[in-house]
Parts: sequence; C-alpha cells; structure tokens
Amino acid sequence: MKPEIRTDVAIIGAGSAGLYAMREVRQAGRSFVLIDHGPLGTTCARVGCMPSKVALHAGRLWAARKEIAGVDGLDALSLDTARLWAALREQRDQFASRPEKAARSMAGDFLLEGPARFREAGVLEVSLGENVQIVRAGAVVIATGSRPVVPAWLATVAERTLTTEQLFELPVLPKRVGVLGLGAIGLEMGLALSRLGVEVIGADVANTVAGIVDPVIGERAVGRFMREITIWLGREVSVSTSGDEVLMCSGERVARVDLLLAALGRRPNVDGLNLAAAGIEVDGRGLPKFDPATMQIGALPVFIAGDATGDRPLMHEAADEGAIAGYNAARSDITRFRRKVPLGMAFSDPDVAAVGARLDQLDAQSIVIGSAGGDSNGRARILGGEDSLLRVYADARDGKLLGAAMVATGGEHIAHLLAWAIQRGETAQSLLQLPFYHPVVEELLQTALKEIAEMFSDGLPVGLVRT
Repeated sequence: MKPEIRTDVAIIGAGSAGLYAMREVRQAGRSFVLIDHGPLGTTCARVGCMPSKVALHAGRLWAARKEIAGVDGLDALSLDTARLWAALREQRDQFASRPEKAARSMAGDFLLEGPARFREAGVLEVSLGENVQIVRAGAVVIATGSRPVVPAWLATVAERTLTTEQLFELPVLPKRVGVLGLGAIGLEMGLALSRLGVEVIGADVANTVAGIVDPVIGERAVGRFMREITIWLGREVSVSTSGDEVLMCSGERVARVDLLLAALGRRPNVDGLNLAAAGIEVDGRGLPKFDPATMQIGALPVFIAGDATGDRPLMHEAADEGAIAGYNAARSDITRFRRKVPLGMAFSDPDVAAVGARLDQLDAQSIVIGSAGGDSNGRARILGGEDSLLRVYADARDGKLLGAAMVATGGEHIAHLLAWAIQRGETAQSLLQLPFYHPVVEELLQTALKEIAEMFSDGLPVGLVRT
C-alpha cells in the first residue's frame, strides 16, 4: 500500500452515477481512483428496478392464466414460488454481474474496495481492512447511493421485517405480507407478491399511492389496485408481534401477517463521509447543497450525483448526474447542463406515470387539461385496461404541453412519448400532426390531445395541415 495516492479525481461509489462519472474522467484523460465499500453492482441491478421487474413479470404471467377464456382445469395449476424466487435471484445476479464486471474492468488497479471519508475537501481516507489509504485528489465525486429507511419504531418487529434489499433473498415466499409504504417500490412489490398468490396488506400515511399528485388519477389508481391488494391509506400504522405473526393496526383496521416489507423510502449514504471536514454545507436533512446544473457543491472541488443527492432517485437521472459530475470534476472550467424533463413511473400494470410539470406546480387558471379513458380505447379494452386514465396538462394560451399524469396499461410507452414531446416544446396541435396507428394504447394520447387542440381550432380538421 502506498503512503499516499495522488490523483486528479476520486470517485466514491461504483454504482450507476459513479460509473458514468468514471467514464467521463477517463475520456478526459485524467487520472482517477474509484472507491466502493461493496458489494459492487448498481442498486438498480442488485435490489431495485431489475429484480422488481422480474418479479412483476412473473406475477403478471401467473395472474394472466385467469384471463384465458374457455380453458378448463386452471384451478388445478400450482406455482412453486421457491423455484420461481430462485430463478429470479439467478436472473438478478446476471443483471448485477454486468456493472460489477464493468467497474473492475474499467477501474483496474485504480479500484479501492473499502469505505471512504473526508479529512479535508480534497483528501480522503479509505479503510482497507486494518490499513488506511490516504487519497489526495484534485476533485471528488460523491456517488455513494442510498439505503432503505427502517425507522426506530420497527425495532420491536425487526426479526419479521424485511427491506427490498432482503426480500429477494427469501428462500420461500410467505403466505401473508404487510407492505409499509405504498410509493413506487412498495406498490410494485405488493402487486408482484399478490399476483404470485401472497395475501398483501399495503399501508401508507399518504392518501394516495405511488406518490400521485393529480387527485383524479389518484382516485382511479387506488380503486384499480384495491382489486388486488388490501390498501390502508391516510393513517399511521402500529405493529407488534403476536406469536409467530405480526399484528398490523390502523384505527379500526387490524390484520395479521407473516412478514413486513418496509418500503418507506431510501436515505442517501452521506452521513458517514465526514462532510464537515470537507467544509460541505448541508441542509436540514443533512444533505449537501449542490447546483443541479453542474452537480457542484458550493464552490468546492467536490461534486455529487445519483441517489446520494436525495433529489431524483432514478437510474436515468443518476446516469446524467454522474456524467455531469465526472465531466466537471475532470476540468478546471465548470460547464452548466440543461436537465431533462422529469419522468417517473411505477410498473404496476396498469403503470402509474408522471411526466414534466406536476399538477400542483401549475396555475389552475393558466392550463387546460385533456383526458382519455381506457374504456373508449379499443386496444386498452382488449388488454383489460378499461380502468386506464390519462390527463395531459397544456398552456391555456397556445396548447404547449407542460406535463401529464396517468394510470394506464402501456403507460410506460405513453409517458416516454410525452416526455420527448414536452422537452421538444411540442403543442397538442403539433403532436397531432404525427401519425397514430389503430388500435394502439397510444391512441389514449391522441384522444387527450384532441380535447386540448379543439380549444384552439382554426377551422381545419384537427391534426391535418394544408399543403
């Protein structure tokens, strides 16, 4: 071990943000070290978006058997959930191995596997077993990710409480699960488990699910998902052990479950970095204050990216933030970058998605809203998506698209189309000049856009342009 390592950039964290930062530093021809306490492999691949989608897909396939008309003997079919969960872990491991191999291959001898903390703004100490390696860097990128929130009030039921980082390691699925927190993660996993035959009770102090802001979409979503899982909203839940069970109570509502899944959000991993030693100012949550256009923390040669920011905990945002942080960390001149249109979703089937500006960020008097329901969309009805609902927000002056919210079958595709359109500055009128095939779920968007465009009619058929 060297007495001291001197390098241009030190990157703390080998997840999505850290790997994208390293790519930019390498392309700039700067020296670097990549520091990670392990295990390697991104949160998305190991315990987040990828294994959860495998579970959702399996649940969808199993639940879909009931939709087949004219087939006898379906009740005789059984599902070996232990084998299924083992197959999920195998597929999860394949996803996780790719970023792990990428980190080792790209970093090579410049990978330090141990926890890091600041001694001062450009000086880190990395614990490597019983030894401490000092790293002196011209710039530092913090990309330390996040961890599940497990509040103290769950201590009494700790032995029967799992986080999403432990859920996929279960050898056998329980018969009954209580899901605490119905954000995107809790809703997705609750539905996946329910579709695999697990009885699920989901609870949240919020009055909606998946962080939905639009009350019309929220009401539709809750009504739809209550057909698959028991949902308790708007009140706190108390939990206690009762023999081999966990007792969940919320007002007059009581349920007994075998295990609890704590899906109460994630906490950025910055509390162990000794930020004060680096002169880093933090907010009331203990998180560094940074510029989202540069990812720089104050005027320091320190940058932050990914879940560590506590701002946009999504993989595609982590990739962009890591690239911005790495690009700027490798250069003396700081470049400002325009951030992409916000896009978030839960793959709940029907998907819950929000694009662009949220309804609570807009002036109700300055917008118009176009809507479309799955009950009038042929493709959605074929797919069992009659409950789908899309609401598109546009500027009341010219029809410029501002945002949207939806609970929709195939919503992941509609959301992407809208994100691209909003970022390109499209109006409802201009988007309708593009072709929409029939029958497709994208016709939901066409219907909602027509409702907006008709408010700006020039007498020509909507969507057609003179030659």
